[in-house]
Amino acid sequence: MKGNPVAGLDIGTTKTCAVIAVPDGEPGRRPRLEIVGVGQARSGGIRREVVAHIDEAAAAVRSAMREAELMAGITVGPLWVGIGGDHLRTQSSLGVVALGDEEITRGDVAEVHRVARAVALSSDRAFLHEVAQEYLVDGRGGISDPVGMSGVRLETDVFLTSCSSSVANNIRKAVSKAGYRIQSLVPASLAAARAVLSEDEKEVGVAMVGIGGSTTELVVYRDGQIRHVGILAIGGSAVTRDLVKGLAVTFAEAERAKALHGVASVQLADPKEMVEVAGPSPGQTREVSVELMAHIVEERLDELFGLVHGELEKEGLLGELGAGVVLTGGSAALKGIVDLASRVFSCPVRLGTPAGLGGLAESVQRPRFATATGLCLHWLDIVHETRERASPPSLGGRIWRWIREFF
Repeated sequence: MKGNPVAGLDIGTTKTCAVIAVPDGEPGRRPRLEIVGVGQARSGGIRREVVAHIDEAAAAVRSAMREAELMAGITVGPLWVGIGGDHLRTQSSLGVVALGDEEITRGDVAEVHRVARAVALSSDRAFLHEVAQEYLVDGRGGISDPVGMSGVRLETDVFLTSCSSSVANNIRKAVSKAGYRIQSLVPASLAAARAVLSEDEKEVGVAMVGIGGSTTELVVYRDGQIRHVGILAIGGSAVTRDLVKGLAVTFAEAERAKALHGVASVQLADPKEMVEVAGPSPGQTREVSVELMAHIVEERLDELFGLVHGELEKEGLLGELGAGVVLTGGSAALKGIVDLASRVFSCPVRLGTPAGLGGLAESVQRPRFATATGLCLHWLDIVHETRERASPPSLGGRIWRWIREFF
């Protein structure tokens, strides 16, 4: 192995996905992840992104992880696990510390983060994740790393995420029962965004719409910073439930029919095409119209995108999306969904899949693997930043960084 392996685990309402990767270890440049193992299993015991039955959830975790480990030929240690659902809360918090007109150290940065995290949380909630939006030195903003600069006042604007303590504990119990341990819980939406959005898109403005089984997660970036995170209580399972009613089939058969024959636009369906589906009774089959399926799917997705559009409009962000909208998540794989979203949002729309990877990269180039892959990339970012901090820059490097930050 070229480096220590890392495993990302996405426990969704309908699918549990696992990705194992290793850094390529190429000297002289930022390491790249090489995918070595991928696994997935049908989720059990999950309701609206929350563990409802620990044994069933553990079985899905065990199945997905063992499949990924078998492909990779290794056994992994602690997992990086995504957490989603409408129990997540986000907020911005400002931290300020006095410096004494000395060179800023890593300790000063850690202290200003500690101050920013000192927000009141109720007893049933836990701090989950933080993202530093920017730093300010003596009122000058737009600084990504203040270490080595001089000033008397250091500030930071931090984007904080908290979660339900009980939800987090139940995820830990399910993973533990599957025979694994959690290294860190990370918001699933931010992990997916890390995998499918480019830095250029984040600068000019982009909205990531992650369509999961029971929720749709919205993350908006502008000027390289998070501008908004939202969670809508509707996802791909709503489409499946509509097919259950419209076609008079079981939920499992509706999922199968959606995956094999579903399209997001009636215009893409052949009005003469019929497909065979299993009826609600054992051994019963019948034919249904692909055009009818398309009508059901399009109507529900149009509603979903309308809700996302409404949230963007409410937050005043519709005019800030220079790079448009990126769709990801398992339900984003439906044929024609990009065209439908383009009509609703009236801006460029593309499908978001993990990119910039090596090894078995083609195995994860599907929207459903965005979160699991993003968790591995998040780990790589931390490792890279830690190594950079352990090697202090030269005087010339500090001067160049100071010039770059301020001018």
